[in-house]
Amino acid sequence: MLTGEKYLASLDDGREIWYDGERVGNVVEHPAFAVAAQTVAGLYDALHDPDTGPELTTVDRFGHRTHRFFAPSYSAEELRAARDAIAVWQRQTFGWMGRTPDYKAAFMAQLAEGHAYYGEYGSNALDWYQRSAADVLFMNHVLIDPPVDRAKERMDVRDVYVSLRGTDDNGIRVSGAKMVATGSALTHATFVAVNSGVAARMQPGRDEDMALVFITEMNGPGVKLICRPSYEAAAASPFDAPLASRFDENDSVIVFDDAFVPWENVLVFRDVERAKGFYAESGFFNRYNLQASTRLAVKLDFAAGLLLKGTEASGTDGFRAVQAAVGEIIAMRETIWAMTTAMVAEPEAGIGGTVVPRLQTAAAARLFNTNTWDRVRQLFECYLAGAPIYTVSSVKDLRTPELRPTIDRYFRGTGIDAEARVKLFKLVWDALYSEFAGRHALYERNYAGNQEQQRLDVLGWAEARGDTDRMRAMVDDCLSGYDTLGWVGDRDEPSSES
Repeated sequence: MLTGEKYLASLDDGREIWYDGERVGNVVEHPAFAVAAQTVAGLYDALHDPDTGPELTTVDRFGHRTHRFFAPSYSAEELRAARDAIAVWQRQTFGWMGRTPDYKAAFMAQLAEGHAYYGEYGSNALDWYQRSAADVLFMNHVLIDPPVDRAKERMDVRDVYVSLRGTDDNGIRVSGAKMVATGSALTHATFVAVNSGVAARMQPGRDEDMALVFITEMNGPGVKLICRPSYEAAAASPFDAPLASRFDENDSVIVFDDAFVPWENVLVFRDVERAKGFYAESGFFNRYNLQASTRLAVKLDFAAGLLLKGTEASGTDGFRAVQAAVGEIIAMRETIWAMTTAMVAEPEAGIGGTVVPRLQTAAAARLFNTNTWDRVRQLFECYLAGAPIYTVSSVKDLRTPELRPTIDRYFRGTGIDAEARVKLFKLVWDALYSEFAGRHALYERNYAGNQEQQRLDVLGWAEARGDTDRMRAMVDDCLSGYDTLGWVGDRDEPSSES
């Protein structure tokens, strides 16, 4: 497994990243990415820490010591241990990094047993599992077409959407763009495919040049990242932006400019049915929702603590409505954690003897999760009101001798001094109101797909697995108990003579 030091060294590989009009050299040294890279390095170091390593790691069936979620689970007990390992990592970032290495492990781990699905490219899938598990590789993925001409058929937008440009004995060449490559500047490789909604509309005989699933290293020829503004780079100091300054997962557009992908990195090639089916067959949906739910439960622990401390500092923690608001956040946290427990305690069969979280529970968690953070923000806005604005412009005000006595008098909180109160509400601002916070609100709402598709998936899987038949039958059972003459069970049976 990589250490933090080796992880950081692995990022200096000549990858093409563009930020603020310039090509980035070593991302580890760039002010837009450096602290976030150090944060991820801390996750790798935890794998080797005697205090956290035993809970985080296991030995897979190939003999690799790896993060527990990077290996497939073969029992409910192993799946629960993987969930708990996810939580250990997530507590290191307080739930504020959604695409840590364990996220894509939701897919990569299933390649160990599911590699045969990829037919002639199955050995590639198995090799990538081995690489991922042995090193605990940091992978990202891109599934979404850019928001350009989406009303058209994909084949009519080949100048923008990823499609095949040619092949030779060594590999394939592709061009096009994908969004949104969250955290990609700090990852080792990108998994490229289409999401389930787009795949469902693909047709054999028409879409083969876009029916591609492949992995590319971040320094692959023709691969470039164009990054959004960095909240880390904009952070004046850790005191003023304590979350943005260390947990910013820069989202990028990944562009394939006649990019070369070696055959050993190809999983699906011009195969519409496999491009459609891998998403459901892989167990990724079941497993990524376990990772996402565990991460969000940790983040809600943080949110509840933040509202508790914020209202205590304002002297409003004893108000009935404030207590109700904190209770609501805690209840949301407990609901999500309970869903993770259900996912690991009652799993379903996966590929090759593995177990994965039950599909219907994962789909319900996905729907609940993506609507949770919006409610958290509403509660903060209502019950902290204007308190987060009652602060100073920057930490420099606290360091100014002429101003400090005034700040100490007028900016103190209930039971805490001015510096402690300002520090707390700078954290509140960064969590709920800053540009970093706005991006997180957008992420929590949309990272798992559009709202309609989330609901349609719940219905579709309920139909496919017989749940809706059972629900209809329950209503039919109720209807059969009475008619226009009254309750059927209370009626005397007619005699033979009548």
